[in-house]
Amino acid sequence: MDKNSRILIIDDEVGIRQGCCRVLQPQGHMVDTAETFQEGLRKIEETAYDLVLLDVMLPDGKGIDLLEPIRKKDPETVAIIITGYATVELAVDTIKKGAYNFISKPFTADLLLITVNQGLEKRRLSLEARRLQAIESEKIELSRACKQAERLNEFKTSFLQTTAHELRSPVSGAQSLVRTMLKGLAGELQPQQSELLSRVEIRLDNLLDMINDILILASSKNIDVDKPLEAVPLQPLLRQVIDSFEEESRGQQVSLKLNAPARILSVVATENGLNTVIRNLVGNAIKYSKPGGTVELAVHREPDYVKLSVTDAGIGIPPEDLPHIWEEFFRAKNAHLEGITGTGLGLSIVKQYVDRFGGRVDVNSRLGHGTTFTVTLLNKR
Repeated sequence: MDKNSRILIIDDEVGIRQGCCRVLQPQGHMVDTAETFQEGLRKIEETAYDLVLLDVMLPDGKGIDLLEPIRKKDPETVAIIITGYATVELAVDTIKKGAYNFISKPFTADLLLITVNQGLEKRRLSLEARRLQAIESEKIELSRACKQAERLNEFKTSFLQTTAHELRSPVSGAQSLVRTMLKGLAGELQPQQSELLSRVEIRLDNLLDMINDILILASSKNIDVDKPLEAVPLQPLLRQVIDSFEEESRGQQVSLKLNAPARILSVVATENGLNTVIRNLVGNAIKYSKPGGTVELAVHREPDYVKLSVTDAGIGIPPEDLPHIWEEFFRAKNAHLEGITGTGLGLSIVKQYVDRFGGRVDVNSRLGHGTTFTVTLLNKR
């Protein structure tokens, strides 16, 4: 029998009420009583009961008429009819109106306990069935929501890829034309014309970087997820990245250094994803560095992990912006003030890939003094 159940006894006979209390209260149940129809109705409306023992005939009404208020308050409340003249017709009528069972006067303590126990067990099973039904409904709704989110994500990815590809072609074409003119292949330029075209070239480069970031973001949500993780040799990849940024670092008047052990280390990743992580961190470090500054790409080996850090002496990140730097399209306010262009996608892409590799990425920054990003990946021996 369920303990601490709340039971209401509605009967005009004081002996029945007191006898039921003596039997049920020692079992740990909370028992209320009522001797009239109106008193019983008031208690039903004010209090939630697990089970109601209900006399058929009351001084001011029929107990059967309380079955509807009981069911309205809680459909799972069990009602058991108490009657002094049990008949088949009465049993059928009470069951039709929502009663679970009935018990005939006079009854023994054992019969009362058995009947109440059965009623409480029926309530427990009904509540469990309702709980399971609610879980199943939530599961179906969650599945529907997940499918909708997947469709929206696919649409977003497709939109990003299509838009970026459509934008990249004309930008690349414009870059080619501008560089042809700057080389003098389309006729001699005046100094002022060269200066203006150089500014256009810089803007086009920035725009192409943004477009490439959008493409990488779209790719990171789809393509690389399906590629298995493998042992990726680190040093050759680092050297490729350093070499690819030499011209850009010279243009920014930034010194680019590599500090890595001679022994080749391998980490658990994908080659394309790891290349994207390193390029984003190094590219950001150069972009946010001041002329004359240094960007260092360093590798530190631990027994089970390899730590890859990128350090610059640039503008730094405001402390209040640090919690948001991994969000898509977020850019620190001092980057806007410095007039440094970007999409705010690079660090979001880095975080997605590092999470995919089972690693972690940390940041340590001082406003106006520079930033260090440290990527920790599993060492594949």
